[in-house]
Amino acid sequence: MLITLVAVSVQAAEETTVGHPYVEAIVVAILLGMAIRTVWEPGRRFHSGIAFSAKQLLEVAVALLGTSITFAAVAASGLALLGAIVSVVALTLAASFAISRALGLSVRLSILIASGNSICGNSAIAAVAPVIGASPDEVVSSISFTAVLGVVVVLGLPLLIPLLVLSETQYGILAGMTVYAVPQVLAATIPAGLVSTQIGTLVKLVRVMMLGPVVAGIAVFARGLRSDRSATPASPSFFKVVPWFIVMFFVLAGLRSLSLIPNTAVVPLQKTASVLTVLSMAALGLGVDVRVIGGVGGKIIAAVTLSLLFLLAISLCVVRYVAT
Repeated sequence: MLITLVAVSVQAAEETTVGHPYVEAIVVAILLGMAIRTVWEPGRRFHSGIAFSAKQLLEVAVALLGTSITFAAVAASGLALLGAIVSVVALTLAASFAISRALGLSVRLSILIASGNSICGNSAIAAVAPVIGASPDEVVSSISFTAVLGVVVVLGLPLLIPLLVLSETQYGILAGMTVYAVPQVLAATIPAGLVSTQIGTLVKLVRVMMLGPVVAGIAVFARGLRSDRSATPASPSFFKVVPWFIVMFFVLAGLRSLSLIPNTAVVPLQKTASVLTVLSMAALGLGVDVRVIGGVGGKIIAAVTLSLLFLLAISLCVVRYVAT
C-alpha cells in the first residue's frame, strides 16, 4: 500500500507541474517494487497478500475499465474510421507477435508485447497477463520497456506535424492510433489544438474498446498456455475460457452505454480501477527477479521498437487514406 501511495503521489505531482503524467503511477509502482525487492525479500507472511493483489485485484481493475467505454463513442467514430482502427489493431497484434517470436522471446512474453503495442500499453498487458498465466517477470519486463518507448512517442510525435504537413484531424487520428495511454494522448495532442485532442481521444477510446474482444480471443485460442500452471477440466466452463472480468468489462460498458451507471459514479469507479491496477503492479514488482529482465532486455527493446515502428507506419497509411 505504501508503494501505491508513493506512485500515485508521483503521478499527481507530474500532473500538477506539467499538466500530464509522462511516467504513469503504474510504472513508478513497478520500479519501486523491483527496487525494494533487490534489497529485501518479502517473508512468507506477505506472500498471500502479494499474490492476491497481483491477481484478484488486477482482475477487478480490468473489469472496472468497462465504465470508461460507451458504445455511442464507438459508433461516433464512423464506419470507415472504425474499420481502420480494428484493422490496425489486428495487424499490429499479428506483426508484433511475429517480430517478438522471431527475436526469440517466449510465446507469453510475445503475446504481452503484442497486446501492449496494439491496444493500450500497460493496461492491455495487465489485462492479458492473468489470461495466459504470465509470470511477474514477464509482465514487468514487457511493461517496463513499453512504458519507456511510450514516453518517447509522446515527446516525439508532435515533430511529425510540420514534417509531414498533417492537419489537426490527421494528427489527432495518428496520436489516437499510436500513443498508448489516454492521458498520454492528451499530452501529445493538446499542443496541436482542440480538434486533435478531441479526435485523438475518441480514436484512443475505440482502441481501448478492443481490449475486451482481444483478451477474450486470446483466452480462447491461447488457453493451452495455462495448462502448465493450473489444471483445467476436460470440458472447461464458459468462465474458464472467457475470464469473468472480461465478461464484467462488457457488462459495465453496456450499463454505461445505457446510462444505467450514474455519471457521478463513473469517475470514482475509474479512479478505483486505476488505484487497484497500481497496487497490483506494485505487488508484481515485489516478485520480480531483476536478473531475468536483464537477460532478455535487449530482445524486448528490439521487439517493442520494431513493433512501434510498424504501428506508426500503418497508422500513417490510415491517416493519408482515411482522414480527410
